[in-house]
Amino acid sequence: MAENHYENPPLTISKIGIIGAGVSGIAAAKQLYHHNPVVLEASDSIGGVWRTCAYNSTKLQSARKDYEFSDFPWPNRDDPSFPTHVEVVDYLESYAKHFDVLKFVKFNSKVMELRFVGQQGTTQLGGNGGAYGSPLPGHPVWQIAVQTNGSQNLQWYAFEFVVVCIGKYGDIPKIPSFPHNKGPEIFQGEVLHSIDYCKLDKDAASQLLKGKKVAVIGYKKSAIDLAVECAEANQGPEGQPCTMVVRTLHWTVPHYSVWGLPFFLFYSTRASQLLHEKPNQSFLRTMLCYLLSPLRRGVSKFIESYLLWKLPLLKYSLKPDHPFEEDYASCQMAIMPENFFTEADKGNIVFKRSSNWWFWKEGIEFDDNTKMKADVVILATGYDGKKKLKTILPDPFRSLIEYHPSGIMPLYRGTIHPLIPNMAFVGYIESVANLHTSELRSMWLARYVDEKFKLPSAENMLEQIYKEMEVSRRITRFYKRHCISTFSINHGDEICEEMGWNSWRKRNWFAEAFSPYGSQDYRLKN
Repeated sequence: MAENHYENPPLTISKIGIIGAGVSGIAAAKQLYHHNPVVLEASDSIGGVWRTCAYNSTKLQSARKDYEFSDFPWPNRDDPSFPTHVEVVDYLESYAKHFDVLKFVKFNSKVMELRFVGQQGTTQLGGNGGAYGSPLPGHPVWQIAVQTNGSQNLQWYAFEFVVVCIGKYGDIPKIPSFPHNKGPEIFQGEVLHSIDYCKLDKDAASQLLKGKKVAVIGYKKSAIDLAVECAEANQGPEGQPCTMVVRTLHWTVPHYSVWGLPFFLFYSTRASQLLHEKPNQSFLRTMLCYLLSPLRRGVSKFIESYLLWKLPLLKYSLKPDHPFEEDYASCQMAIMPENFFTEADKGNIVFKRSSNWWFWKEGIEFDDNTKMKADVVILATGYDGKKKLKTILPDPFRSLIEYHPSGIMPLYRGTIHPLIPNMAFVGYIESVANLHTSELRSMWLARYVDEKFKLPSAENMLEQIYKEMEVSRRITRFYKRHCISTFSINHGDEICEEMGWNSWRKRNWFAEAFSPYGSQDYRLKN
């Protein structure tokens, strides 16, 4: 890496910069190893949300073999237990050390601003074989201001290509809006977001919850885990029940088995994905989806019947109104902790359904005119990942982050924004196994950067993105999440074909049709 000095500001120049050293960042760094990337990480360690947004009880929701890099299996990959967040961080660190990517990481380096110094005309549609010509033009296109170790002085870097891997979670909490004079400011207790709770050590977390009337806002994975931790801290006669305030219900599963059958049979094989619509499908495939739609709905009902039998969803009025397949298609299915309903049966977790709520001085008031006293309110209301990007990206790119009205980031192959030059985004598309998704896209990105293939025109990339958005809009009401779970194998096929790989990765046709696809299938054989 060479040093150079511009009039304003002095720059450290390199070919490729990667922002973030979470799962996506280290996957991208490994695939781009030969370019000696500079990885800018705001914290003092790798791991991303696994280190900064995990509770004491947080576990992976996938089996180990479903959450591993293609060339770095878990040492105990057949262990059926779900790894803890500590085990996941250890695995990621082992991967980074094994492939020597830590040498690229600059820790405690927070990105404050990006400046585009390329040609301003590059935001126009069109282009020769791709919107912007070469991904590595031979001169800096982006400048990045970095705050190191909390210093007030900024260090500037210049790159030909930037890979953004800061993700959709962590950093900026999503806070609900409240009517005037009905927000947290009038509440006499303590209000915090789940990101603040993550920063507490085990003793401090227990002290916050123990003997307190706690309200957890939300019903996704983080809220469910929080409710369990709250219940565990309130055992005994002095304990208080934890109230989950639920606005939108989602299906939860106790494990990856349905009436004795492995879950992957229903959604994660080529045969099962034939039931679901995919982008770019032929007329015959469209007719096949239509003819098989009763079977697709039957699969969803079959899974729902098991969940209603296995879990006391009806008892606690927690049965969602929408089909299971809509949650799966939007990547919102969550694994239920084993002791969740045990604690509910003991009265340590209670539920309150409400479309709208706000604060009063002693707790929470609901739209049915009921009130609930509370000492602590924890907002498990998610994160605003797009706001993170908007704080660092310059105009006009800031306004291009969201496609209206869906709010989805328009990313070709989940990676390239057709209107933002010399930049890629890894970790912004969801699937059943996000690590696998990030690794495969990093493989594709490395080959694009090496000019092993050319991108389509910006118009064609946007057309492909809109097709994916339209498929999502038709199959789930939660289409504003960019999730490819029901057509993930097809998505992988298209990526492989662009890279010049064989899209069928199994050893024989039977395995190709009926065994699940995962990271190991995309391991390079030579």
